[in-house]
Amino acid sequence: MIRKEMIAMLLAGGQESHLGVITETIVKPAVTFGGKYRIIDFPLSNCINSGIDTVGVITEDKQIGLTSYIGIGIPWDLDRSAGGVTVLQTFNRSSDTYATTGPANAVYQNLDFIEMYDPEYVLIIPGDQVYKMDYEIMLDFHKALNAEVTIAAAPFAKGEKKYGVMTTDLYGIVEKYSYDPDEIEGTMADLGVYIFNGKVLKSALRELGEKKNLDFGKDIIPYCLAEGRCISAYEFSGYWKEVGSIEQYRKANMDLIETNPDLNLYEGFWKIYTRGEHTAPVCISGQGSIEKSIVGEGSEINGKVQNSVIGPGVIISEGACVRDSIIMQESFIGKEAQIDKTVVAEGVCIGDHVVIGAGEYADNVYDPAVYNAETSVIGAGARIPAGVIIGKNAAVTGRTDLSDYPDGKLQSGHVILAGHREKEGDKA
Repeated sequence: MIRKEMIAMLLAGGQESHLGVITETIVKPAVTFGGKYRIIDFPLSNCINSGIDTVGVITEDKQIGLTSYIGIGIPWDLDRSAGGVTVLQTFNRSSDTYATTGPANAVYQNLDFIEMYDPEYVLIIPGDQVYKMDYEIMLDFHKALNAEVTIAAAPFAKGEKKYGVMTTDLYGIVEKYSYDPDEIEGTMADLGVYIFNGKVLKSALRELGEKKNLDFGKDIIPYCLAEGRCISAYEFSGYWKEVGSIEQYRKANMDLIETNPDLNLYEGFWKIYTRGEHTAPVCISGQGSIEKSIVGEGSEINGKVQNSVIGPGVIISEGACVRDSIIMQESFIGKEAQIDKTVVAEGVCIGDHVVIGAGEYADNVYDPAVYNAETSVIGAGARIPAGVIIGKNAAVTGRTDLSDYPDGKLQSGHVILAGHREKEGDKA
């Protein structure tokens, strides 16, 4: 096998998700973003644009859809005979079983993949962030400081809900690091992107690899600092979003429809590559109109679309109006439907005269930690019968019928989980 200077380990599964029914059947990196893309397209595109042609994608659950989507890596020019993209799973070495565990455990369980290429450097990247970053520049910074570990970081303001904060000297060498932002007066926040010298990473993982729920920010970085390793902080100033909640996900999509978006998907210099499924053009009927929106190929717009992101193959029927919403691919919106501040996942069918996003906000009775904004969510493959009204901060998944909606309504803050016949508040 050809030795590689740097390979990437992309963490694409097992992370705690706060996207509710959106990630009921898929991992967060496989979620649609910006109409035609998926979140994992961003780190994969960053890799090939940075000259990294060997990527191990580690997934721990719900991996079938992600494996099928990645395939042999053709859309990202990662179909290589020496290297390319490889989908990996986590494997518990002690019990010979597949296991869900921490992200650093997942890398430890795939050390054989790393050793196969004997890289001088290993890039660790999360698969659930939306950003453009040149990892080659980060590597140059790592080399210039003779660092053994480099952390991609951004300025940190007290009160921000981020994990992993640090202080550095004038040259960018980390002096203090804490996973708890309240523990030290940190000035830089850890973005979860790391470059390790290969030997340093392997040494740390072999020492800590069997620890349960092993995390890079919580465990590996503090261990390396305690061992006297030279750790540097590479300040990243570009666009970066974690899309860690439903509202963050919706707003990050909304960022794309601004006149001059911070995340430019149209520039030729740093393209974001994706797997294309549609070739048909967009069709807008005489009754259809689009204002300040992104519309994917193959969609049919017969109603109004305002301030929204519409995926490929979506049909919006006559008289329907979609506002401030995300409609993922192959979904159908019925006649005269009114969709407001809603995330509609893939393959959803919404009946005629349905209203979603009605009334006043109410706290969610099922999972307020996940559903905590005005945005309502409809899970993949759901069926919403004609004429029903769904409030704000609500969630629906599965094939529902009129009997699921008392008086034809789902109140704000309530859920219907028809996919496994759970009803409002009956959380397993």
